[in-house]
Amino acid sequence: MLRLAGALEQGNLVEVTIETASGAVKAMAEILQPTRKSKDGILQPFRFIALEDKDHLTLRNALDSRVDKDFLGLRSSQWVAPKRT
Repeated sequence: MLRLAGALEQGNLVEVTIETASGAVKAMAEILQPTRKSKDGILQPFRFIALEDKDHLTLRNALDSRVDKDFLGLRSSQWVAPKRT
């Protein structure tokens, strides 16, 4: 989701660059219908329509890393035996 000062027209094609912990991901995207306004601007979803192989791999690594961290955090908090009193 993009945070913008003003809404872009649905269907517009844009080039986006997203900074991730695994590196920058550059892609072509299609703008979708704005979802809501926030105090900082408009939140507007998009979908990737063209992604180079290296950018796809970078994005996949970033998402896998994030999912692993979330899963490990959930797993460690769920499976710790409660202390007996």
